Amino acid sequence: MSALLDSLAEGFTGDAARREVLEQALRSGLPGSREEAWRYTSLRPLERRRFAAVAAAPQIDAQRLAAIPAPRLVFANGRFVQALSDVSTLPAGATLRSLGQALAAGEDSARFLQRRFERSDEVFAQLNAALASDGVLLQVEADAVIETPIHLVFIGAADATDRAWHLRNLIDLRNGASLTLVEHHLAEGEHAHFSNVLTHVHLGQQASLKHARVQDEADRATALLRTDAVLARQAQYRRLDLELGAGLSRHELNVRLEGEQARLSANGVLLAGGRRHLDTRLGIDHIGRDTACELTWRGLGAGRGRAVFHGGILIREGADGADANLSNKNVLLSDTAEIDTQPVLVIHADEVKAAHGATVGQLDANALFYLRSRGLSVDDAQRLLTAAFCRAPLAVLEDQALGAQLAESIDAALRRAGAA
Repeated sequence: MSALLDSLAEGFTGDAARREVLEQALRSGLPGSREEAWRYTSLRPLERRRFAAVAAAPQIDAQRLAAIPAPRLVFANGRFVQALSDVSTLPAGATLRSLGQALAAGEDSARFLQRRFERSDEVFAQLNAALASDGVLLQVEADAVIETPIHLVFIGAADATDRAWHLRNLIDLRNGASLTLVEHHLAEGEHAHFSNVLTHVHLGQQASLKHARVQDEADRATALLRTDAVLARQAQYRRLDLELGAGLSRHELNVRLEGEQARLSANGVLLAGGRRHLDTRLGIDHIGRDTACELTWRGLGAGRGRAVFHGGILIREGADGADANLSNKNVLLSDTAEIDTQPVLVIHADEVKAAHGATVGQLDANALFYLRSRGLSVDDAQRLLTAAFCRAPLAVLEDQALGAQLAESIDAALRRAGAA
């Protein structure tokens, strides 16, 4: 067994059923390069590390959250922080609480924890199923329109010991419900912790969710995240992922378009600066008729950073009328950065529209020349073009105020990476 798995198993406190899941994960072991889903992301440095469980939430300065309004739930090093959370302004029709509270009360809403993961390359999902004891439960009643954005804050805080935590989240919108949700994955001081977060998104018929996720963890942190979403008939899911931090990060976005006319618009920005390794894997599954997905992703490589992108789209038999589009454009700002992109389109249905494309290159020489001819220096011209390149995916949220806030996060990350 690897040092990583051995140390994670030491934090187990579950029942016999979860012990069985843990044993399955230990038998699976960490995926290697022979696993197609992990081909470009080596876990060898990680498997030699050891992490300790978190005993109690660390102290967090309340000013760290000054720019994040209520309603919000706050977790620090995987522990729910009641004092910094605020649901007093939560609109009627929405319920927001920690998974730990629901488990303590014996609520049926925590049944989603019973889901199992069988593939050998899903070891981190298996570990989450065995070890997660807290997270977010967010439910919106049928036909409720929640106009106030809800914020989920996950903070990695400095500690004398490298810590590991596992969180499980459920975002459940009933038929006709509408919501805007913002996830913040942030750092409070330098650390090298390990976080394993698994989120389930369930959208009922004609439900609508706008969902932004900002991953801006510490430079030495390891952040493994997975989102599994299921869309019913005429549901609409608009999503933005910003991968701006962590030394090693991986996000799997799996979306099942099960209902007729379900719609997904998922954009993202991958900023691989310094020695950062970012891995994003999309698995979009068209099942119902007349479903659609529009995917626009931008990658930026600077320093010795590496970005890995897999954009997988499957159109199943019977999913006639599907419309699928994937665009992944990438820019290299240094000779030592690397970007690997793999668009995959598999079609088993008739009468569909589908297209995908991926590019890796440098900033447009003509655009640089034009800006320099207008008096800008080389550095200023590069900063302007880089910022514009990264901001394009923000349009998916159709929210100018939120888009402006997220643009500030991108600009700050570009400055840290020396790209702006």
